[in-house]
Amino acid sequence: MGVKVRMAYEPGAIEAALAAVVGNDPELAEELRRSLIESAERYADLLARARCDANWYAAAWRLKGVAASFGATILLKAADDAIDAAPGDPVALRKVSRAISTLKG
Repeated sequence: MGVKVRMAYEPGAIEAALAAVVGNDPELAEELRRSLIESAERYADLLARARCDANWYAAAWRLKGVAASFGATILLKAADDAIDAAPGDPVALRKVSRAISTLKG
């Protein structure tokens, strides 16, 4: 399972990260938010379909990476939980799904 890397992010980090990148361009900020959600959904799907340890952990680490790049704290925690879980763990999958739902608003 490798080395654990824990990161902490403050509330509002997604908005701050987007504002730092796009400035005062709400359309671009929304496009980036959609990109975050689409990437998270893709990795969640890979996680759900993983049939071996390697695929599970690869998807969980990728999910963590996309969450970290946007400061998505709840998704980051769910990805950490998936990394710590056994492949196919339904609790971990539900946490990821709930975290993505939270991002959608």
